[in-house]
Amino acid sequence: MVKLESLKKSDQFRKVLKEKKIHTDYFSIFASKNFFKPKYKSSLIISFVMKKKIGNAVKRNKIRRKLKANVQKLLKKKGAINMDNTYIVFGKSNAYTQKQNVLLPLMEKSFSKFKK
Repeated sequence: MVKLESLKKSDQFRKVLKEKKIHTDYFSIFASKNFFKPKYKSSLIISFVMKKKIGNAVKRNKIRRKLKANVQKLLKKKGAINMDNTYIVFGKSNAYTQKQNVLLPLMEKSFSKFKK
């Protein structure tokens, strides 16, 4: 099973934010090549970020859980997410009202663009 590992330091976030990016109505994904080794060999370095403008903690956490669940589903599909990249996923307030099964194909399409 693939573990999700998060970025910890602000300079790591800055490094990823300068690289490739894709925006949708429900989330934005930033990606760069892995620049540090994860703790485990089979782990994906990905951080989920929500701005406080989105709403209260309940709303932000629900969006985070939806996006995280979709990433877990994509990891079960072989080759849907490139494990050699570091990702940051910014959730947007539209994702709160949207169903997970609508977000999944959008997310899969977005992650496939980083394979090139």
